Amino acid sequence: MPEAPENARIVLASGSPRRKMLLEQIGLKDFEIRVPRVREWAPAGLGPREIVEMISMEKAQAAEASPDEIVIAADTMVFLDEEKLGKPKSPEAALDMLSELQGRWHTVRTGITVRQGERFLTESEETDVLFRAMTRDELKRYVDTGEPMDKAGAYGLQGRGVLLVERIEGDYTNVIGLPLPRLARMLSKFGVIL
Repeated sequence: MPEAPENARIVLASGSPRRKMLLEQIGLKDFEIRVPRVREWAPAGLGPREIVEMISMEKAQAAEASPDEIVIAADTMVFLDEEKLGKPKSPEAALDMLSELQGRWHTVRTGITVRQGERFLTESEETDVLFRAMTRDELKRYVDTGEPMDKAGAYGLQGRGVLLVERIEGDYTNVIGLPLPRLARMLSKFGVIL
């Protein structure tokens, strides 16, 4: 099982069950979850990469951790034509969002920050996703499952939302919320070998 360097405990600065699942999937079991309280916003004029990187840095800074603990923070957003698609506020909003995405390419971008004490490393990953063409009735059946309601872009690749996707170009774990190959490279710089 992968381990952090001596005296370093891993802290996941996220309440996302999907990120927890992904860390466990790669063998990290001994980590603590500490959800930071941050207002997820970005100033006007920033591009997708800058937005997700800035928010992941804020989450990492806001997470309570001792100087020897290694904090992992992430922020995932869905962009259609450079326009951010957040989490739907209602089933109707989810249906509208999915209708916009169907038959089109969109981009999922995740910013990741790894922090230990005052040392920060921030990067981002981009994955392009093509939705298959679907009828409004098919999309409504998906919305009726409730799955889209807590997810950026109104779908989850790890669940029934996988049926919406025709093709993915890039890291599929990024679409779930934590690009594991990039995270592994980042953690290795902090002495954590996965």
